[in-house]
Amino acid sequence: MGAKILKKELIAPSVYRVEVEAPEVARKHLAGQFVILRVSDRGERIPLTVLEKDPQRGVITLVFQVVGKTTMMLEDLKVGDEILNLVGPLGRPTEIRNFGQVVCIAGGVGCACVYPIAKALKEAGNHLVSILGGRTHQHLILEEDLARLSDRLVITTDDGSKGLHGFVSDAFRQMLDQGEKVDYLLAVGPVLMMKAICDITRERHIHTVVSLNSIMVDGTGMCGACRVIVGGATRFACVDGPEFDGADVDFQNLIDRSRAYKELEDQAREMYTKGKTACSIKK
Repeated sequence: MGAKILKKELIAPSVYRVEVEAPEVARKHLAGQFVILRVSDRGERIPLTVLEKDPQRGVITLVFQVVGKTTMMLEDLKVGDEILNLVGPLGRPTEIRNFGQVVCIAGGVGCACVYPIAKALKEAGNHLVSILGGRTHQHLILEEDLARLSDRLVITTDDGSKGLHGFVSDAFRQMLDQGEKVDYLLAVGPVLMMKAICDITRERHIHTVVSLNSIMVDGTGMCGACRVIVGGATRFACVDGPEFDGADVDFQNLIDRSRAYKELEDQAREMYTKGKTACSIKK
């Protein structure tokens, strides 16, 4: 099923926010779920989190970062163009209830996943502290959206250009050192970031949920491409997740699997770039 692009904007370097027509997804989506899309009939499938939904308009909002061939192709699509296939909602929705004080930690484009969950947790009556990190102030996304939602928002940047000079894990450790109580924690972002947070919470026995961005293909659990090791057992991120107890995740296995096709991904990106350059020269 195709999905027409209605709106598209650049919100950070190489990061886009797009609105697309997807009535069924907009009607059924719950916080924590995602969609899988294809840009062309010979292209790969990639998972993207649903940032927002508007069931009345039949529209969902997606955020993507340009990192490989498929997201480069997605970047080239314009308003009015159609994404070839879009399927969802997929994955298990987040458990939403009143935990007490919750901390939501987002690194980079992980904020697109954190935002709808943080919103649902706030609506359930939780006291919400959000920690948002980026390489620089330019790489912070959805800052204003998260600020409106949160009881407190903490900003970190790797280069110190805004907020705390350091990582989200540094800001979180400061909270704990100051004696703040955390009843529930959600962390989404680069794998090493989530691992760092879980290393902190594991030793303090803080319930921590992470959303795993493993390699996915069909999104139905049949291909096995998204397998991860959780609690010593093989699980499929697409149907058993994407969220898991962070204390049980084998992060080293996740890191190794995420790098399995790096050489092929680099080749595909290079070939696509060369193809675009050749077309430009001919014109």
